[in-house]
Amino acid sequence: MAIDTIFKALADPTRLRIARLLSAMELAVGELAQVLGQSQPRVSRHVGILCDAGLAERRREGSWVFLRATIGGSGGAEEADPVLAALDRMLAIAERENSEFARVCEEDRRKLAAIRSSRESNAEDYFARHAGEWDELRALHTPDGKVEEHLSKALGEAPLGAVLDIGTGTGRMAELFAGEAERVVALDKNLEMLRVARAKLQHLPASQVELVQGDFADLPFAAQSFDTVLLHQVLHFAQDPALPLAEAARVTRPAGRIAIVDFAAHDHEELRDRHQHARLGFSDKQMRELLRAAGFTPSDPIALEGGELVVKIWLGKRRGTPSATTSTPAKVAQK
Repeated sequence: MAIDTIFKALADPTRLRIARLLSAMELAVGELAQVLGQSQPRVSRHVGILCDAGLAERRREGSWVFLRATIGGSGGAEEADPVLAALDRMLAIAERENSEFARVCEEDRRKLAAIRSSRESNAEDYFARHAGEWDELRALHTPDGKVEEHLSKALGEAPLGAVLDIGTGTGRMAELFAGEAERVVALDKNLEMLRVARAKLQHLPASQVELVQGDFADLPFAAQSFDTVLLHQVLHFAQDPALPLAEAARVTRPAGRIAIVDFAAHDHEELRDRHQHARLGFSDKQMRELLRAAGFTPSDPIALEGGELVVKIWLGKRRGTPSATTSTPAKVAQK
């Protein structure tokens, strides 16, 4: 992008405010309009100019459009563009040194509190509607804390690098590993669950966690984008588990790792109707065959007793020779 286009895009007070807001968190166009106190069409025009200049990027989730900053390298590039990184530092300096700009930015961030509160309220409403179903399922299996402890230990033997959390749900896995990973991309197909995850993860820096809507059978990422791929209580929703595992393998770098947390084979048929489980767990033999067919070398599984349903952790390493990009953050390929 031409440097004059970038500076023209920033030559407007509203667009400067948007740039600083997006450096704090990912926001929907309507949320930006609420903070800025301007009409949504007007804000959309400003956003269009920033996106055309490469300073922000859009992502559609149903009828909503979310904006994410590219300034400072938070938009998903493998390496931060030095010009954009310098602009990010320049705006931060301007906020520190210019009292009027600092006042406006501080007032905008104060209004973000209302956005955060609204997201949390919507998440609480969702949990309230589904709490009975989830409590019923949790009562059948190993406590979540024990599962997380064993998963963290299993993955802690090597750097996580760039992490993809497939079927992030509430965003718990993304939250758990965000501090150890270079970057986490949390993907879910369900829009309502994405908004729950967005509320849960909004305290984390925008450069640390990215939320993406997508299908686990057709991942919207370039090949070999991630070092670690997680499927936590997700695979039992797949009619054909081979499809999401093939996609997981495609986006995993050579020598990268996959971790699958799911139920051992069981006979609780009621889970098909009550919780839409397509699969009643997996045997070790079945999982080994699935992992090998997808291009992973499986490790010994970890079994976690403590309920009617046994939770298992299956690990695998992507076959192939590590490339020079293995430790760099993931690059999202927009479709």
